[in-house]
Amino acid sequence: MSVQDRPVTTARWRTVDIVTTAVLGVAFGVVFILWNLVNSAIALVPPVSGVMNGVYLVPALVAGLLVRKPGAATFASTLAAAVSLLASPYGGIIVVYGLVQGLGGELGFALARYRRFGWGTAVLAAVTAGLSTSLLDLTLYYPEVSFWGVKVPYTVLTVLSSVVIAGVLGLLLVRALARTGALSSFASGRSRV
Repeated sequence: MSVQDRPVTTARWRTVDIVTTAVLGVAFGVVFILWNLVNSAIALVPPVSGVMNGVYLVPALVAGLLVRKPGAATFASTLAAAVSLLASPYGGIIVVYGLVQGLGGELGFALARYRRFGWGTAVLAAVTAGLSTSLLDLTLYYPEVSFWGVKVPYTVLTVLSSVVIAGVLGLLLVRALARTGALSSFASGRSRV
């Protein structure tokens, strides 16, 4: 078993875990403000708009992979959504999205029992996060669109976007930060990368 795949030693949150997860949430909230502008300007429609969703799932994946504690994905994702309210064209529902996307990512980490944090878990958490946001979108905004013509392609594009942007790039980001030594207080910073 490689160092990166070793189990979490404790689910107990330390001050550094809370502060780091909060900083991630705020930082990605600012990214969301900018991404919302891009998303609104492009104005893609389903199913193609699913390719834009992966960015919104990054805080959940990065926090889960970096902090490696139950609740980190949900905390970071919900906080990022709350911060993005400062300039969100979507209104208060965005906080519900942050919570659901965080819980979706959390499900992937829970299925891996918070014991493995390599490629498999990153992809699994990205898939569950992508499915959660697709389900919410399709239930709230597109309940009457064609199943095969819109719902299935939208979900596939959202999940693929989530895997590539949040899962793969999220894990690469955590590993790049670990190489700098900035994560030495975390198991993710002590992993062999």
